[in-house]
Amino acid sequence: MELLKKIFPFSFKKSEDVANLVISILLHLVAAILAGAVIGLATLIVGWIPIVGAIIGWALGVIGSLIELYVIAGIVIKILVYAKVIK
Repeated sequence: MELLKKIFPFSFKKSEDVANLVISILLHLVAAILAGAVIGLATLIVGWIPIVGAIIGWALGVIGSLIELYVIAGIVIKILVYAKVIK
């Protein structure tokens, strides 16, 4: 559990009411959208390079998938902490 608290520190902060929970979830989603926009822009910039662009585009796709996984896991953990399933 301590490892999860180190990896997802924002998700383990206590939410006293539903409004704080919704705001926290929205912050997670905004962070994912911003990261996706930056990765999309970077892919667009380097995508025109013949071979290297494809490799960088693939790597950025993997990074984008990991960011999405992190955000989804953070939201799930936040909801479980709010429901007092995990402490």
